Amino acid sequence: LKCSSPHTLAQTPAVGGHPTAMPDRQHPNILVTGTPGVGKTTFCEAVAEATTRVRHLEVSKLVKEKKLYKEWDDEMACSIFDEDMLCDELESCMEEGGCVIDFHSSGFLPEHWFDLIVVLRAETAVLYDRLERRHYPEAKIKQNVEAEIFQMCLDEAREAFGESDVQIWEVQHDSQEQLEEAVQRVRQFVENFKPDERPQPCTCGAALATAGLRFHNGLVVPALVSRAHLSKPA
Repeated sequence: LKCSSPHTLAQTPAVGGHPTAMPDRQHPNILVTGTPGVGKTTFCEAVAEATTRVRHLEVSKLVKEKKLYKEWDDEMACSIFDEDMLCDELESCMEEGGCVIDFHSSGFLPEHWFDLIVVLRAETAVLYDRLERRHYPEAKIKQNVEAEIFQMCLDEAREAFGESDVQIWEVQHDSQEQLEEAVQRVRQFVENFKPDERPQPCTCGAALATAGLRFHNGLVVPALVSRAHLSKPA
């Protein structure tokens, strides 16, 4: 089933079983996503320096510090984050507003959390060099380069947020000049943000909750279905 309204629910218990209603935020929330190595953290730090209305939250660092994972991938030398634990951790920040978060995955995040999605891209040669400087294993470099070639992060963002009113910007980040131009564009978005112009959410969430249902990426699903069963294939 699809919601007949293009807006996100105001009271659907989609995050850790808690209601997702949010007060009007005075400053926008921005998600910066993309393949590891495209420069998400550098970009977010530059945005946070360009305007005092937003702050940067590095999700990968948060996952490590708060141990928001239950598995570890030895081959790729990385944790497999827990979606529910991470959403619960992020919820208060999203409610407050004025948060710029960066993460390689976006499909599990509630669309009503965000006012802008920025998908960073990079040429494969540039990406390879960046990952090599991080001393990534060759298999991990190859996996990430292939993900960028097939624009997996961009497609995931479009699938997750494409039917909402959230803007999705595809931004190339191969050079300092491109970085500075994109940062100024985001800064203008933040400075021009008006809370009263944000799309109003539909109000059918309470009825769904009463019926034991919830929304997941625009679909009506049983409230007890875990994110693990709803995650998209890699």
